[in-house]
Amino acid sequence: MTGRPGGRPLVPAYLSTGGVAEHRGLRLDRLSVLNRSDEDLPAGLPAAQLALLDALDGGSLTVVEAAALLRLPVSAVRVLAADLVERDLVLARPPIPPAARFDPDLLKRVADGLRALKHP
Repeated sequence: MTGRPGGRPLVPAYLSTGGVAEHRGLRLDRLSVLNRSDEDLPAGLPAAQLALLDALDGGSLTVVEAAALLRLPVSAVRVLAADLVERDLVLARPPIPPAARFDPDLLKRVADGLRALKHP
């Protein structure tokens, strides 16, 4: 998972997931938000999963942020995170939806109200 000066990682990404390209059950979005749970870590977790858990110690990360931090492809982090979610070691929630489109009439009324406060 650590890089060499040439840019290619020492361990290919597919080995970090045990050769699994896609999780068989849970499919996480690249913007799914990951949090570490309070469960005790079982013995024998792969190094890549431990690295993901360590990255989540500081707070929440999206799948894509975790991938950048771990220098792994998003597809590999999706598999790692999904395995950890199944073991209740990581909590995942869907991405936060974009805000609803603003109401131009509301913005005009707010601007008019601010102007009225400014010029009594």
